[in-house]
Amino acid sequence: MPGGFEFGGIGRIMLYTTRAWAASGDGPDWFVLDPRGPGSLLVAPARLLGALGRIALERARDRLDLVHLNVAGRGSTVRKVILALWAELWRTPTIVHLHDFDYPADLARRPAWQRRLVRRMFERARFCLVLGERDRSFVIECLGVPVERVVVRPNAVPDPGPPPQRAGRTGPIRLLFLGHLSERKGVPELLDALARPALRARDWRLTLAGGGERVRFQAEALRLGLGDRCAFPGWVDHERAYELLRAADILLLPSHAEGQAMALLEAMAHGLAIVTTPVGAHREAVVHEREALLVPPGDPAALAAAIARLIDDPALRDRLGAAARARWRACFAIEAYARELAALYSRALAADGGGRSSADG
Repeated sequence: MPGGFEFGGIGRIMLYTTRAWAASGDGPDWFVLDPRGPGSLLVAPARLLGALGRIALERARDRLDLVHLNVAGRGSTVRKVILALWAELWRTPTIVHLHDFDYPADLARRPAWQRRLVRRMFERARFCLVLGERDRSFVIECLGVPVERVVVRPNAVPDPGPPPQRAGRTGPIRLLFLGHLSERKGVPELLDALARPALRARDWRLTLAGGGERVRFQAEALRLGLGDRCAFPGWVDHERAYELLRAADILLLPSHAEGQAMALLEAMAHGLAIVTTPVGAHREAVVHEREALLVPPGDPAALAAAIARLIDDPALRDRLGAAARARWRACFAIEAYARELAALYSRALAADGGGRSSADG
């Protein structure tokens, strides 16, 4: 996995999973291979060499049964293809876990020789995990993974405890954006929506927490006259993110493309009213008017109307938040996710005809 437990959604899901294994006492023995590092990409080649050396060492000592490869696009794919080929050389089975927001487009940009290697990585994995039905169809139809080896496993998050009592709060409505500040995440449309007359007339404050183009969007907020209503704390760790979620009234995530955003599931677990877009596996997590309000990506007018509606209707916020938390509890709780992932490891080793049990290896 890239960059450690606090480096994006991949790190966050693995942090939550390993904590759930530790709490239950029946997960696998594991260690992290980080072929990228959390800082500059200049250190990535050295980190990759270190990961290759660790695989060789642990396999030579008979202390490695399985490699779980978390794959996104761009450089992540290159690093994971190298790790997959190295694991194959050491006769170590793999699981490939696809997290990308638009992997078909990323794959199409690669030269033919790279596409062949990517296909080999997916085809030779014991199982391929995907976040939703869109990616399931892609890996079967375009990457040649047999149907029986594709597992749809949405992301999951832990229980943050009972949601705070939001009804009766005084002061402005607290809006929250959690994610990489970028065009893909819909930040330009969000600021555009908030600058429209209908929302200028309402009492709200927005926190945009995340890395990315913070300076650019701070300047844009100032240009639109929103500087005193928007806070940009930068990147926050998961504990600070949970503090912000508890303090918020509405989560805003107007993304153009997603795999399945951890911020969406974290907001559901916190019982928050949500405005988001029906992209990626979001459409399988929430239903419009039931657990969230869904707006078309890139549509600031629709986004402004949805935000205004929630600001004006506390009963609607409460209803959507309660339904979102119930949906999280039924489908996206981390304890079930961790058990299912450990069981999948055991199935992968059983298919190998050897290896230790998930409790031992």
